[in-house]
Amino acid sequence: MGAHVKQTNQAKHGNHDEGAGTDRKLHNPVEDKLIPLEPLDLQKVQSIDDLVRSMAKTAFTGRQLGEAADVLEAMARDKDCFVVMTLAGAMTVAKQGLIVADLVDRGIVNAIVSTGALMAHGLVEATGRAHFRHNPDLSDEELYEAGYNRVYDTLEPEQNLDDVERVMHAVFSAWDSQEVMCSYKLNRAIGAHLSKHAKGQRGILKSAYDQNVPVFVPAFSDSELGLDYALTNRERDKNGKTRFRFDPFEDLEHFAATLLAQKRLGIFTIGGGVPRNWSQQFGPFIELRHRRGGEDLPLKRYHYGLRICPEPVYWGGLSGSPYSEAVSWGKFVPPAEGGKFGEVFVDATVGLPLIVAAVFERLDVGKPGKKVMKELAVANR
Repeated sequence: MGAHVKQTNQAKHGNHDEGAGTDRKLHNPVEDKLIPLEPLDLQKVQSIDDLVRSMAKTAFTGRQLGEAADVLEAMARDKDCFVVMTLAGAMTVAKQGLIVADLVDRGIVNAIVSTGALMAHGLVEATGRAHFRHNPDLSDEELYEAGYNRVYDTLEPEQNLDDVERVMHAVFSAWDSQEVMCSYKLNRAIGAHLSKHAKGQRGILKSAYDQNVPVFVPAFSDSELGLDYALTNRERDKNGKTRFRFDPFEDLEHFAATLLAQKRLGIFTIGGGVPRNWSQQFGPFIELRHRRGGEDLPLKRYHYGLRICPEPVYWGGLSGSPYSEAVSWGKFVPPAEGGKFGEVFVDATVGLPLIVAAVFERLDVGKPGKKVMKELAVANR
């Protein structure tokens, strides 16, 4: 709403009896500098980017999606912006993993925070295995007996997870028991194994290793990878070997140190859950270290934010909370100070491919130069 409209409404407020209407003066939207919408003309659409740009000039979720592409483009073009991508939900089961790998390979995503399940199911693709369409004529009891794990309309054969265990066994067998384990170190080791042995296959952890992108799994024990770790330690107990030690706070410290070394920060969130919250608590963590711990630290917050999630805000959960709420926690730079945000309330299997494909077209199909970030020596351990 233009300033003229605001001033007029403020002047008239309270000048009539309670409950009565107002003798209105109708405004000219052009004079009030309102932005007109435009019909989505498919005859003028020649590419995915054309479609997404046209959607930005419409309404509802279409406009959200178009504006979200603008935010991702801004993050990608900002050479000083370090982008954290957070992943929740069954995105690799839903066959979206290569989109994430492309974002890593092109240098747009510089760190990943994910659920462990998403990384485990992603290993299935990276080892050449497949997921399958569910036949609704088969009951869940029949699926259990056949060894088919159902994720909505898709099946993950238990045999796939046995293949994942074989990868994990190879990684654990090569692990130095004197080295304290954490998720980003373990994921880097998995990526190194895939880079060496999974020739011709693509995957998130393989791309992350090749591009030196750390992958954090804050709720590590809540995953197939975590169960493999627990089983490995039990096996080591039987064989009289020293147990592996896992310290999740090494992840927190490395993540915080990495972000502190950057000039500007962006976050690209799919879903919500632990990955989103763990990544966003960076701002409060630094503030507490400064305020309670007396450390001389810059109070950094995220400058950019883009999230794709259909969760509504009124349930009160983090997955549906808007960036405006997170501003109050000291997690994000407010728009008045330059913060730039996009929020799309849609299934990520619809929103993610459209937004990313449109931005890739804008950046020209070839791979742009990888953004140069300040790297810590520990990142290569």
